[in-house]
Amino acid sequence: QVQLVESGGGLVQAGGSLRLSCATSGRTFSSYTMGWFRQAPGKEREFVAAISWNGGSNTYYADSVKGRFTISRDNAKNTVYLQMNTLKPEDTAVYYCAAEIPGRIGVRRASQYDYWGQGTQVTVSS
Repeated sequence: QVQLVESGGGLVQAGGSLRLSCATSGRTFSSYTMGWFRQAPGKEREFVAAISWNGGSNTYYADSVKGRFTISRDNAKNTVYLQMNTLKPEDTAVYYCAAEIPGRIGVRRASQYDYWGQGTQVTVSS
């Protein structure tokens, strides 16, 4: 069983930055593809970013965050990060970290992930 715990959310003004962290338990963190999703009130959960298991050599982003957000991982710390810059009010949502076990194909659908954190609130004021 893998446990994921997000942190780093909060309230920030438009144009500001936040860095989310997701700490995971277990000894197999390096073998998981890791993703970030978000869900705003009344909306479906949507893909934000993902990073591959192989040392993070591959990264993927939603068009809405490309160029503003950066995903990274530190396998020594069993942690994945989401650096969010130039935040906009439309980035307001609960942000979730997720882990995908080896063998899955694709990274952009929530159904492809096996483990989820509890979420952290990000609120961007205008």
